[in-house]
Amino acid sequence: MIMATNQGTPHMPSSGSFFTPDRYFSRLSRIDIAKDLLGAGLRTVLLDIDNTILRRDTHEVPRDIVVWLAQAKQANITICLLSNNWHTSVLELAETLDLPIVAKALKPLPFGYLRALSLVHAKRANSVVIGDQLFTDVAGAHALGMRAFLLAPLVEQDLTHTLFLRNIERALLGDAQPEGGVVAQSVREMHERGSEE
Repeated sequence: MIMATNQGTPHMPSSGSFFTPDRYFSRLSRIDIAKDLLGAGLRTVLLDIDNTILRRDTHEVPRDIVVWLAQAKQANITICLLSNNWHTSVLELAETLDLPIVAKALKPLPFGYLRALSLVHAKRANSVVIGDQLFTDVAGAHALGMRAFLLAPLVEQDLTHTLFLRNIERALLGDAQPEGGVVAQSVREMHERGSEE
């Protein structure tokens, strides 16, 4: 599922599908910064928020993701948050994480992606979009010739229209399994585990 690209030219999915991610990971912290980003010539990450780094159930960023973000910054990876969310909470999150943000991005339309790249002075060939949805994050990135890493959503809880799209995403992904382990846990599984501890 890894798609090779020439660093100087726009990236095109080798399968010809805008909905096929270049890589598929179980969560952000499973992406090896040295190997999967720097080793692939990727210096900029346009990063989705909801259910990618922020849990929809608790509205918290898990500790392993906070650590990963800090390590990426130390490795001189430029990160810009890119979200369709328009609430002030995402702006507050960006401030807490000390990251630039483009909210109301209207993904998969190109405007938000281009604005984010301009904001951090990045080039498409050296950038990757990381998010949890095929129809916004992956399709939008590929339409602009950028690479896209799909993440399994942090939890199954989601917006109604997103849950509908998840069924189509499952069909498109087929039996593909994310690198790095388990996929999103349901809210019930999380509560059951919590009551056992």
